[in-house]
Amino acid sequence: MSYDYDLLVIGAGSGGLAASKRAASYGAKVAIVENDLVGGTCVIRGCVPKKLMVYASTFSHLYDDAVGYGWSEVKPSFDWKKLVEVVDNEVMRLNQVHIKLLEKAGVELIKGLGRFVDPHTVDVGDRQITADKILIAVGGAPVKPENIPGIEHTITSREMFHLPEFPKRFAVLGGGYIGVEFAGIMNGLGAEVTEIIRREKILRGFDEDIRTDIQAGMTEHGVNFLTNTEIEKIEKTDEGLKLTLTGDNEPLVVDTILCATGRKPKPQLDPLNLDNAGVEVRDEAIAVTEDSATSQPHIYAVGDCTDRLNLTPVAIAEGRAFADTVFGHIPRYISHKGVPSAVFAQPEGATVGMTEKEAIADFGEDRVKVYRGRFRPMFHSLTGANEKVMVKLVVEKTTDRVLGVHMVGKDAAEIIQGMAIAVNMGATKKDFDATIGIHPSTSEEFVTLR
Repeated sequence: MSYDYDLLVIGAGSGGLAASKRAASYGAKVAIVENDLVGGTCVIRGCVPKKLMVYASTFSHLYDDAVGYGWSEVKPSFDWKKLVEVVDNEVMRLNQVHIKLLEKAGVELIKGLGRFVDPHTVDVGDRQITADKILIAVGGAPVKPENIPGIEHTITSREMFHLPEFPKRFAVLGGGYIGVEFAGIMNGLGAEVTEIIRREKILRGFDEDIRTDIQAGMTEHGVNFLTNTEIEKIEKTDEGLKLTLTGDNEPLVVDTILCATGRKPKPQLDPLNLDNAGVEVRDEAIAVTEDSATSQPHIYAVGDCTDRLNLTPVAIAEGRAFADTVFGHIPRYISHKGVPSAVFAQPEGATVGMTEKEAIADFGEDRVKVYRGRFRPMFHSLTGANEKVMVKLVVEKTTDRVLGVHMVGKDAAEIIQGMAIAVNMGATKKDFDATIGIHPSTSEEFVTLR
């Protein structure tokens, strides 16, 4: 049977873009379907615009820090609408860049919402498209809890980049990395920020020292945490949005509430009519094997819609591995172990490998040794700011292998990226000890821990 395309990709996000261009480089006839801007969550309404806002929010601290170095005190002003405009301009520029890269690679871009008609046929508007192989790469979307009256008055990360007015009173529901990052952004830009979390600490799943030190640092910067707290209801009043909270907490009135309680594939999967294709969905995500194959042998899925490890570089790596395997005939798959990640909070945190808790669970407490340091970074020796850096190595005693590296502080992500190479190569504590540090720097502390 002949098909319109060798490969049809549904979703022009990180994974879909990477897979389509790599498959086309092997000579495949490829098309990609997208109902939104090209670039996916990361480029359009995720890591890229969010990181730009993180940069913007740090300037308020720098104005204060400069005084300690002899600069005269200034009273800066901030223009929210200008920030929104310039960030949006950059997003649109990147959208065009990705479209041109698709054209250069010979991949056809088809605008519209793709829906399965049968296992080899996808309906896009008034057009039916057939393909030998199909890749699903539609990502995930924010979800809100359904049991809170008035939850419709909250926004998600999708709307954060286009708020018409700057909210002077800002509440965040959720303690994951998205909520933590936006709490830091809005606090740095001058809002009064309250973060509401159901547990005692933010960033569940991260190493305990990262959780503790980021939360303490954010508190020092002025973010108010309401821990072990839930929202009972939200009401729209003349004074603003009124939150009724559990426990002994007084009602809280704010201008904007960010609901950052998680992301799931389901909102992106529901429109696809996956039943028509016979693709299995398990726990609201597409079920795949380690090589990204679905229950249909010619249909694959990568990225957040599979809910394996939801990070942009992972989706890109999965997409390229799929194309190499299926079209390049170079069989390979991606390991989800030893993947570094960062939280662009204020202070920043980053990690690779096992947490202390995971290491103890795997090897036993008697076989795990932790090396940890906390100190004031040199930059703040003149600013007077109460800033701390935390560096940590988790080591298995028998082999001396470094199982995990964790950091909180400025440039944590940049430093941990390099540490990830060492961890994935099986470096030992002796290897770290034998490495000469760069002085004076924060990163040298990792090779001087005793």
